[in-house]
Amino acid sequence: MKDLICDEFQNIVSELLIRHHSILDVLSKLSESSARVNRACCKAVTNCGCLTVEASKIKFPDDMQTIDELKQCLDDHLRGNLCPECEAIIVAEIGSCLFYTAALCNLLGLNLYDVFIEEYKKASTLGIFNLT
Repeated sequence: MKDLICDEFQNIVSELLIRHHSILDVLSKLSESSARVNRACCKAVTNCGCLTVEASKIKFPDDMQTIDELKQCLDDHLRGNLCPECEAIIVAEIGSCLFYTAALCNLLGLNLYDVFIEEYKKASTLGIFNLT
């Protein structure tokens, strides 16, 4: 079922993408949409304040021996939660990224669901060795 939803999304993108049909347009729009996600996240911190960032150097104990111990040292540096307004903006911007990712798949003859499944398989097979 999920593959049908993904395929249908990719088909809709194909039907809607008229103005920016060139590979150059799609690549630049994908980059722009990614930048807009970044900007929306930054605005949640700087304009709204629903999120704050507390970042400092991560200190790793010398006697750390397991991945679980490593995970306990990690911090996303985020404090707070997205307010409904910022969440809606970020969801829309991520949606735009998905739209142009699907458009790029269409132009290159790739199936978005297959790309997703390949990445899922790689992540689940390699586990922590898939550090990107």
